Amino acid sequence: MPAMLAARLYRVLPLLAILAIIGIVVYIFMSWRYTPARAKEAVIKIFIALNGGLSILFALATLYAWIESNAFVADFFITCLATTLIMLGITFICRRNFLKHNPNYRWQLTDRAKKVPRK
Repeated sequence: MPAMLAARLYRVLPLLAILAIIGIVVYIFMSWRYTPARAKEAVIKIFIALNGGLSILFALATLYAWIESNAFVADFFITCLATTLIMLGITFICRRNFLKHNPNYRWQLTDRAKKVPRK
């Protein structure tokens, strides 16, 4: 069983490596150009978009593989889907902690929103 789990994780390593490189490059560039807090915000937004999009893509690919009765491809895409969903959850946890420690990066009020008077 552990060998099977290791084999599944081994298939996803290129995806994890590419996402790690994207995160490192964006963070280094943004912290050099702006501030580290702005860089963290950008990395979180990019990872939410990337992982959300990849999750949808892998879910559709898994569904298509099941329709075609291709078990090996479905197994591969299920592994990729599980990985991206776990990364999406970790990104949301990081976003929550970032907003807790940096309250000035919370969502801005739009024109339609009404401000509540302070007491």
